[in-house]
Amino acid sequence: MKLYTINTGHFKLDGGAMFGVVPKSMWNKLNPADENNMCSWALRCLLIEEGNRLILVDTGMGNKQDAKFFGHYYLHGYDTLDSSLSAHGFTRDDITDVLLTHLHFDHCGGSIERQGGQLVPAFRNAVYWSNEQHWQWATQPNDREKASFLKENILPIKESGRLQFIPVPGEPFTKDGKLASSPFTDQVSVRFVNGHTDKMMLPQIQYKGRTLVYMADLLPSVAHIPIPYVMAYDMFPLTSLQEKKAFLQEAMENHYTLYFEHDPLYECCSLQNTERGIRQEQLFKLGDL
Repeated sequence: MKLYTINTGHFKLDGGAMFGVVPKSMWNKLNPADENNMCSWALRCLLIEEGNRLILVDTGMGNKQDAKFFGHYYLHGYDTLDSSLSAHGFTRDDITDVLLTHLHFDHCGGSIERQGGQLVPAFRNAVYWSNEQHWQWATQPNDREKASFLKENILPIKESGRLQFIPVPGEPFTKDGKLASSPFTDQVSVRFVNGHTDKMMLPQIQYKGRTLVYMADLLPSVAHIPIPYVMAYDMFPLTSLQEKKAFLQEAMENHYTLYFEHDPLYECCSLQNTERGIRQEQLFKLGDL
């Protein structure tokens, strides 16, 4: 197995929304805001090469939206999905599987592209993976979350006939308090969390004798490791608190490596126990493993 970082650029979101009830005087030291209170965040995907499969986890926000959309989210930087794939010797056509942690636009927007006025899969040889419960949640969205579920990113996946579902465990936690999971490949399983959005999936990968977890929006960045640092975007913040506590304890005890989708600076970290609770230990790039 080989793992590759796939950078697809940066975008901006309101700092207050990203840090919830945490005061700006605290979070601004971690990710300084611009004059409009916007902070820059990464759109960092992950490529998993396992046997004859090439699995892309999330696809960034893509580039098919209009100027008004990008006027809100300020896609910037020099990295693109295609340039990142090319840097590792791959193209979109090499991708066999696209595993979407959830269907918010900044995680799945790159899955679909415009061709001749039509919306078609950007990875023409790939199977797209979601889960049935989250798909229903995204295609019949609540009023608070519907701005994040854009139909042009979602419906063409099913229309293409490429959509498959990963089974969801019956209970959110196992008997020993761990987040429930389902197998995906021999070395990749999927953990399920419900605080940010219903049935978000966190790929967990056995790699070089380690366990690496793709954190998606349970922990968007290193700055979100402290328990109270929960995004205002989360649908169920108290559930996020419970899930963070359970996961961080498990991750620290078992020496997991955390891989961050949105941290503007850091790709990975290990964890340690401190007087203030569980915090990051070492900060490093995926390539350093």
